[in-house]
Amino acid sequence: MRLCLPLIFGAVIAGLPIVSAVADAHVVLMLNRGETGVMVFEPDILRIQPGDTVRFVAEDKGHNSQSIEGMAPQGGISWDGAIDEEIEVTFETEGIYGYRCTPHYGMGMVGLIVVGDDMSNRSAAQEVPHLGKSQKMFERLFENLDAM
Repeated sequence: MRLCLPLIFGAVIAGLPIVSAVADAHVVLMLNRGETGVMVFEPDILRIQPGDTVRFVAEDKGHNSQSIEGMAPQGGISWDGAIDEEIEVTFETEGIYGYRCTPHYGMGMVGLIVVGDDMSNRSAAQEVPHLGKSQKMFERLFENLDAM
């Protein structure tokens, strides 16, 4: 820490902003029953910054997290977690990402991650068709995103 103080002091004197290089870590729980119903991700909408990591934790058995094709920005990451296993995903590209629990997708177990402020892929993400209850769940998530 002693070596960093002159650099920080110099930046302050020069009027330069001090930018933290530390990214945040976030947790999304995969649950059989949560605050918003059964077979849910909590939170189901997460806003993060580029460079942040999301850890998907299977609190209950039988869940995973998988990105949905067409619901990510160009150049964005995709992932496919194994059932009953944690997965960590680091997001570098700004935009909206849709994801699901593969076994419970038709039951509406889906979520959104918004990285940064660029939501230019929103229309494309909203046009992706979904199975069963997931279609209505994504409609609700996008409405809730507007309210945030």
